[in-house]
Amino acid sequence: MQPPLKTDALDRLQEDTLGYFLKETNRANGMVPDNTRTGAHASIAAIGFALTAYVIGVERGFMTRRDGVERTLTTLRFFWNSPHGEEPDATGHRGFYYHFLYMDTGRRAWESELSTIDSAFLLAGMLAAATYFDGGNPEELELRTLAEQLYRRADWQWAQNGGRTVTHGWKPETGFIPYRWEGYCEALILYVLGLASPTHPLPPDSYPAWTETYSWKTLYGYDFLYAGPLFIHQLSHLWIDFRGIQDDVMRAKGIDYFENSRRATYVQQQYAIQNPLDYRGYGENCWGITASDGPGPICLKIDGVERCFMDYTARGIPYGPDDGTIAPWAAVASLPFAPEIVLPAIQYFNDAHPEMTSHYGFKCSFNPTFTASHPKGWISQGYYGLDQGPIVMMIENYRTGFLWDLMKRCPYIGQGLRRAGFTGGWLFSYTAS
Repeated sequence: MQPPLKTDALDRLQEDTLGYFLKETNRANGMVPDNTRTGAHASIAAIGFALTAYVIGVERGFMTRRDGVERTLTTLRFFWNSPHGEEPDATGHRGFYYHFLYMDTGRRAWESELSTIDSAFLLAGMLAAATYFDGGNPEELELRTLAEQLYRRADWQWAQNGGRTVTHGWKPETGFIPYRWEGYCEALILYVLGLASPTHPLPPDSYPAWTETYSWKTLYGYDFLYAGPLFIHQLSHLWIDFRGIQDDVMRAKGIDYFENSRRATYVQQQYAIQNPLDYRGYGENCWGITASDGPGPICLKIDGVERCFMDYTARGIPYGPDDGTIAPWAAVASLPFAPEIVLPAIQYFNDAHPEMTSHYGFKCSFNPTFTASHPKGWISQGYYGLDQGPIVMMIENYRTGFLWDLMKRCPYIGQGLRRAGFTGGWLFSYTAS
């Protein structure tokens, strides 16, 4: 049995992880690198996580309110004033933003797509900041005005490209990406924000069009709304408290999305215990298969077995891809759902793999099976903003529920949920402000 995790260990993990956003961000424009590798571009999802993490940092006393306001204002001013239009090197178009941006200029990098889901994470961070920084001084008034205008600028109807569901994105060279947000995925918050828009809202039939594509499965004795990578069951929950509220799909099943994520967390643990592919290290307290860095791409024969390893990819269970890579952040981000199995996992990572921890908390991932580079296995040398944000946010939601309670005060969250058909729980007492 793992010893209990001490409170100060969570404090330290949360504060160290916040350090990624405090130290890696370009203070001149608010750009946050996707990862710590040399030459990494900014990720708009990481920027949305940073804006939310600043709020938590201020609330926890890890940074001053003045610093939080200054950082947030710098970011919002940049996005409001940055090049916006069909030009291939702009920052965004139609209120959405390119997935990757140059750290120095904030313009489109890598010919990346105008990403609807990453824009949703960015806008969620802006709305979190606008809800928290509610003071009457000029800086906080400007902050709220900019966040409101940036949210209003997103043209969700355009992003549908004539269909019922929302497209993944758009490129100026080729137009809309052929894929849509269908099947249960991290787009729950995208539909909530899109439905609530006061300017270009998604039509009411867009949400049921999405849920019609859901797939339910029973794995290891758990019946749940299926998605293989664990992050899918977590990211919308960073900002929204789904406990006790239900849409039509969940009412029919008699559960809520929070319970669904709890089951998905247990399925991950059970998969690691069963370890059908016989990877090293997997077990009761060593699990977490999700989008993460990896030791590949390379195929090697290990212990007489041909193993193929991937680099950064969205790993999932039980159908794969799975190459023996564990992401501690995936376990930590399930803390509110199943603390009884997450806390022992965190303690295990601390005790069994101390080399996994450095100045920004847990590194992205490790692979005990890949021993080509070290007898104890491979460890990611990079930190990723996509990992760091959920750690900071879900530790707080587990401990105090602060972020969830904060976002209940954001009128667009309640409005979007209601328009999606959610009822019950805290929505009974919700009043749009």
